[in-house]
Amino acid sequence: MISLQKILGKDEKFFELLEASAAQARTSAQALVELVQQVEQGKVAEALDLCVLHRRKDKLITEEITELLCKTFVTPLEREDIESLSHSLSRIPKTVNKVGDRLLIAPELIKGDWPKSQVILLEQAAAVLVEMVGELRRNPHLDSMRDKKARLQQLEGKADKIMLDFLREQHRNGQGQKEAILLLSISDLLEKAVDRCRDAGNVVFQIVLKNS
Repeated sequence: MISLQKILGKDEKFFELLEASAAQARTSAQALVELVQQVEQGKVAEALDLCVLHRRKDKLITEEITELLCKTFVTPLEREDIESLSHSLSRIPKTVNKVGDRLLIAPELIKGDWPKSQVILLEQAAAVLVEMVGELRRNPHLDSMRDKKARLQQLEGKADKIMLDFLREQHRNGQGQKEAILLLSISDLLEKAVDRCRDAGNVVFQIVLKNS
């Protein structure tokens, strides 16, 4: 006979792993903020190692979730929802890591308010996402989650506007082709990272909506 305590323990484990994955998304965004600051100051960008580390940690968490799903008959949420949220969360550190790699290709090109403004939006979006995932185990009120979902949408809209403004600026300045391609790649990835947070938030909202 399967004990109730064992089942409840596994319930908690799923929530703990999802919360840990969301936390890795946030800490990877924070590492990117530090990386941008170091680049602006002309220092050696050791924060990139942190981005890589958080990506590796999140990969291990994702693998643990997959393994636990294979071993668990009863889950606190539908299996498809757990898999979808785990996948969405794992894409954030992966994208952040790509941003860090590109930032260090030509750090002398990183100046002005960009990309600091986009990175700050990413950090804010990741913080909202951590709150949303953390509330899953407590049967959150639908209105509260709807407000957080709207907040993520607002942050994504701001990130998109910053990218478009940056594109216009690059067009006016007549940046060299190679430099322009690199900068646009970084801006696009930053906007995409915020998109990833919004997408994960949408998954959380759908889970809450389904179980409300």
